[in-house]
Amino acid sequence: MAEIRDQIIEEIKKIYDPEIPVNIWDLGLIYDINVDDKNINIEMTFTSPTCPMMEDILTQVKENVESVAYGRNVDVKLVWDPAWDVSRMSEQARIELDLTEQGW
Repeated sequence: MAEIRDQIIEEIKKIYDPEIPVNIWDLGLIYDINVDDKNINIEMTFTSPTCPMMEDILTQVKENVESVAYGRNVDVKLVWDPAWDVSRMSEQARIELDLTEQGW
């Protein structure tokens, strides 16, 4: 299952919020990925509940992951708890957005 998880992450890394030049994986928007023989369940969030691209990004995640699902059902669940914050971002994303520890 580790190999398919890696493929899922690679597909997720192809998705960007058009307003932020960092992929949604490095932004820390993906909270959980569970894979079994029949299903792939993803929990994710957004930086804001008013994100105008929310539906488009959710659809992109589902479609991208389906491309490596090998027949598994893909379910993408939007969650707001815990709330997203800058600490969820990868170090690379914080550097890219100039959000060093002093800046957040």
